[in-house]
Amino acid sequence: MNIEQELFRQQDKEYGAFQRKLMPTVAPETVIGVRTPLLRDMARALSKNDGEVKAFLEKLPHRYFEENQLHAFILSEMKDYETCIKGVVAFLPYVNNWATCDQLSPKIFKKHRQALLVEIKVWLSSQAVYTVRFAIGMLMTHFLDEDFTENYLSMVVQIRSEEYYVNMMIAWYFATALAKQYEKALPFIEEQRLERWTHNKAIQKAIESRRIGPEQKAYLRNLKIR
Repeated sequence: MNIEQELFRQQDKEYGAFQRKLMPTVAPETVIGVRTPLLRDMARALSKNDGEVKAFLEKLPHRYFEENQLHAFILSEMKDYETCIKGVVAFLPYVNNWATCDQLSPKIFKKHRQALLVEIKVWLSSQAVYTVRFAIGMLMTHFLDEDFTENYLSMVVQIRSEEYYVNMMIAWYFATALAKQYEKALPFIEEQRLERWTHNKAIQKAIESRRIGPEQKAYLRNLKIR
């Protein structure tokens, strides 16, 4: 498969214009405009050819946004943890937007949470915006349910960043924590342990959640920093 040719064959210029508005960190000329279901289909087709997919994954950095999306989708479907984590570590330095970051979510991670946690701690200390965002996203996805401890909340609350896409993920994490672990997460909000913007954004997102009850939402509204 000639990947670049296939991407342009699937191009939807109107959709591409819409995508560019959502991703200000991505150079407009690198967005072809291919819809996500088509990219997922391409990723599945590529994955059937070991030699072809290996060559594609090793060809970093990619030129186009959609190539990065393909890369994320291929990694997300990998069945072998060691191969997958090696691929994720190699790919993260080249992730340059929130969409690719958030769609990189390997299913195999669920079965290897303790090994994943070691990697997450490394990623949280990174200077790369989307590596940190990805680490927080993985804590949110895999460590707010049966494997939850307050230590994970403390790991996230300690992050200080001037980056919008990091702070937005911190807010999203705490909003989700309030939905899933309300009693444990609430003190972090009551004690104002997040920066003002992130604190208020977390409350806003929590209030928008259907998983949080009316009384809890009313209480959270009173905790906003004016």
